[in-house]
Amino acid sequence: MNRKQFRRRTGVSPETFAEMEEVLTLREGRKKKSGRPAALSVAEQLLMTLEFWREYRTFAHLGDDWGVHDDGVHRTVQRVEAALIASAHFQMPKKRVFQEAQLVYSIVAIDASEVPCERPKKSRAVGTAGRRSAIP
Repeated sequence: MNRKQFRRRTGVSPETFAEMEEVLTLREGRKKKSGRPAALSVAEQLLMTLEFWREYRTFAHLGDDWGVHDDGVHRTVQRVEAALIASAHFQMPKKRVFQEAQLVYSIVAIDASEVPCERPKKSRAVGTAGRRSAIP
C-alpha cells in the first residue's frame, strides 16, 4: 500500500504510524510479562485502534474483522489510547495555545442616537364618536 492509500485508510502518515508503534513497543517492553500473550501484534493493535478512531465502527464489528472478542477490542483501544497520551508525543495543543493564536479584534459601530417614536396621533373625534349617550 502506498503512502497516500495508507494515510487515507488510517488517518496518519506512515512516519507517524512508526512513531506510534515505537511508543507502544516500548510500553510492551516495560510491561511485566505474565498471563496469556496478546492475540494481535503491536502493529495490529495500533491499526485496529486507528480504524476505530477513523471509522467509528462498533467494537463488535472490529472484533469480527480482527478475530477478537469485542471486550478485547475495547481493552486494546483503551490501552493504546492511554499509552499514546502518556507518551506526550501525540497530544493536542492545550486550550491556551489555541486562544493565543486566535487573537482577532473586531470593531462594531452602533448608532445609538435618540429618535422620537413615530406613532399616529389620536384625535378626539374618534374617542367620543363610538360612545352612546345615556339619554335617548
